[in-house]
Amino acid sequence: MSSIIQVKDVVFRYEGEEEPVLNKTTLEIEQGAFVVILGHNGSGKSTLAKHLNGILTPDEGSIFVDGMDTRDYEKLLDIRRTVGMVFQNPDNQMVASVVEDDVAFAPENLGLPPDEIRARVDEALKLVDMYEYRLHAPHLLSGGQKQRVAIAGVIAMRPRCIVLDEPTAMLDPAGRHEVIGTIKRLCRMNGITIVLITHHMNEAIDADRVFVMSNGKVVSEGTPKEVFSNVESLKAEGLTVPDTAELLYELKLAGFEFPAGTLTVEECARAISSALK
Repeated sequence: MSSIIQVKDVVFRYEGEEEPVLNKTTLEIEQGAFVVILGHNGSGKSTLAKHLNGILTPDEGSIFVDGMDTRDYEKLLDIRRTVGMVFQNPDNQMVASVVEDDVAFAPENLGLPPDEIRARVDEALKLVDMYEYRLHAPHLLSGGQKQRVAIAGVIAMRPRCIVLDEPTAMLDPAGRHEVIGTIKRLCRMNGITIVLITHHMNEAIDADRVFVMSNGKVVSEGTPKEVFSNVESLKAEGLTVPDTAELLYELKLAGFEFPAGTLTVEECARAISSALK
């Protein structure tokens, strides 16, 4: 599988700051993958997210999106058509008083014909299960519904990749479930590359690949089972682990043995049941 994003030795400092927020950050994201980037506050993960579609550009190193250098200003529009961004607060992304008008905003700014805009809006709202709310006022929606509308607005641009910067941070558990279900479906059923920035460890269980950041660097990477099997190293970085991994870790300390790579709720239940027998 080919890479859609390549990040190589990226260094970035905010103006007036001596210490870099990104410090030789390197990672690669494959087309069609569901990737999760984890890290404590200040680890650099949100700053990295803003680099992935050219909102910020590296002081050193390079980022290529589908072969395009994010520092090439002439390629910026193509880069942002390739990689869409969804941010933490959906209210900050709402620009219209009707849901379908909000989703239509980006295609209208691309100068697309009305029939094409209509088709894209309907398609995007159906993909996030919000079509029946197309004539609603966004401010009357729940937090999870607002975030799904924000995702639809990005989908209407027809990106190959969507980067979501802590999109569930302001949502209740039901809203988080809605949004995570939506983005997993977009990846698995529609082939859209998903890059999820989060501090909710349970949201990473079904990812194809997990990157853990600390002090502006990638300190761990692998499948969820590989990454979350190193409980002590994650705790040393000030991070938690999914509830299942934490439970099995504590039980192992108490003398129980479990198969390597046990992570999902179903796997965990079977492993504990077997151990208790």
